Amino acid sequence: MASTKYKRVLLKLSGEALAGEQKMGVDAQTVGKICDKIKEVVEMGVQVAIVVGGGNFWRGRNGHQMERTTADYMGMLATAMNGLALQDALEARGIYSRVQTAIEMREIAEPFIQRKAEKHLNRGRVVIFACGTGHPYFTTDTAAVLRATEIKADVILLGKAIDAVYSADPKIDSTAKRYEEISYMEVLEKDLKVMDSTATALCRDNNIPLLVFGIADPENIVRAVKGEKIGTIVS
Repeated sequence: MASTKYKRVLLKLSGEALAGEQKMGVDAQTVGKICDKIKEVVEMGVQVAIVVGGGNFWRGRNGHQMERTTADYMGMLATAMNGLALQDALEARGIYSRVQTAIEMREIAEPFIQRKAEKHLNRGRVVIFACGTGHPYFTTDTAAVLRATEIKADVILLGKAIDAVYSADPKIDSTAKRYEEISYMEVLEKDLKVMDSTATALCRDNNIPLLVFGIADPENIVRAVKGEKIGTIVS
């Protein structure tokens, strides 16, 4: 069995990460590549939980005319669709998984129960958390930190379109500084937009390390679990 740095991880995936080049919907090939690497990590003996976003289906209020609560609930339903897509791809690869949702939908997924989630993880199943926190006005970033705290994850692996934390958007500012390590306080003070401020503060208060890396290369999931130097550690 390969040497790993972490025993239990929470992987945060954006909805866009599942869409591939088409930018919308679910791209089966892209999801397959991500799930191949999740399978590899599980077979290394690491317990994996996932929080998935819904931006590939729903990006919030259209022209700010929709009521915020309604828009947020629609986004939660989008995350449930992504959770089912991940579950299907994982089980096609022989990896048992469970989707747990913060909004009850018993016919298609389990309700989130912390002890049941831990039981699944201890049995080697991947647990996919959908529907965010179940409440409007909270992002899936906040849901990721909340679930990581509840399942006592060793680290949050934050797969993003960008490969690390920078002082500015490197696509716009060529002088942007790349951080290998940074504190949560610095992230908040410099308003670096790693996650929303609520999620960042929750991470800081619960002392959960966060590893930010590029998901464009799914092999980074394996590298992260092995403790290789990639991306940025926020602690």
